[in-house]
Formats: sequence, C-alpha cells, structure tokens
Amino acid sequence: MNFLETMEFEPFILSFKLALITTIILFFISLPLAWYLSQTKSKIKPILEAITALPIVLPPSVLGFYILYTLSLNSPIGNFFHEYFGITLVFNFTGLVVASCFYSLPFMVQPLQSGFESLNKNMLEASYISGKSKLQTVFNVALPNIKPALLTAIIVTFAHTVGEFGVVLMVGGSIPEVTKVASVAIYEYVEILDYKNAHIYSAIMLIMSFIVLFGVYVFNAKQKKTFI
Repeated sequence: MNFLETMEFEPFILSFKLALITTIILFFISLPLAWYLSQTKSKIKPILEAITALPIVLPPSVLGFYILYTLSLNSPIGNFFHEYFGITLVFNFTGLVVASCFYSLPFMVQPLQSGFESLNKNMLEASYISGKSKLQTVFNVALPNIKPALLTAIIVTFAHTVGEFGVVLMVGGSIPEVTKVASVAIYEYVEILDYKNAHIYSAIMLIMSFIVLFGVYVFNAKQKKTFI
C-alpha cells in the first residue's frame, strides 16, 4: 500500500467534480428535451434524436475539434464570452464542463426518453384531467414511475463523464489541478512508460465502473420484481 503515499489523487478529484457538475447540468437540460421527444409526433423528432445521439457515433477527436474551435477566441461564440464576460472557454475547467455536456448528452437523454415512452398514457391523461400542469405531471407522476430509467441516466452519465478522454484532452489539455483528469493522467503515464502508475489508475477506474454498472443492474432487477 506504499503507492498510496506517492499517488496523486487530484486527477480523480477533478474527474469526479467534472462528472458531478456535468450530470447536474445535463439533468435539467435533458429532462424537458427527453419529455418533448417522448411525447411529440412532430416531423422534426427524428432530426432532434439524430442530433442528440451524434456524440455516440462521432469520434471524440472530431467532436473535440469542433467544440475546441467553437469555444476558442477564433469563433464568434468564444470571442463573445471573452470580450463581454472575460471568460475563456478553452484550456480551463469551464471549458471541460461545456465539452462534457455535449459529449455526455445522449447518455442522459436516451434513458429518460425511453422511460417516459414506457409510461402508461392513461396515467398521464388522468393527471391532466385532474387539473395538473405538464410540469406537475412530469415531477409528480412521470419521474416517480421511471425510477430505473432515471437512475440509469444519472449514473451512466456520471460514469461516462469520469471516463472521458479524447474530448477533454483536446478542449482542456493537461494542466495539473486544472484540467488533468484521471483518463488524461493514465495516457501520460503510458507515454512515459510508467506502467505501474498506469495500472493503478486504470484498475481504480475499472473497479469503479464495474461497481457503478453492477449497482444499476441490481437496482433495476429489484424494481422489476417489485412491479411483477
């Protein structure tokens, strides 16, 4: 256990901080989006679903490049935030949060959308008939009845953000105590042939990911038994 004395925990702290902030932001962004996609019959629904799912199929380097360019001072958006708010959105923690929100968006939206689509329509109609608004229906009726989907969305989004590499490296670089997250630290250890620390960091990430997924499956299994 001597490795614990020399091990740097800052990359893990940054990873968990980034994942927590990203998950909270994405929950409030994805909730209305997932609800709309689950309820609408509009012709633009497939377009919105395709845009939402793009981060799943796009190479992280491609997504990271476009996010980097969009947030940089060379783009109107990056220049606007820098000129009027004094905020630089690249190579800092703020940029990592923005990039992570784009990259992890489908992992929050899709489970929530599936959960909403599985709801009994009569339940929702009864809520509307009783005088409840759409907002009240979502929070008082819909969300309590999609607990497995909700938990899956939150935990998978958190775990996925912790494991990000390509996008965060392109947008944030590797600045110690600022943007050097655990996945970037592993990459750097491999680059300098420090396989001991690479193994340790990778093992921690592997164990954490397994525990998270195991917990999700156990919870969902218990929920299914409850409704049988």
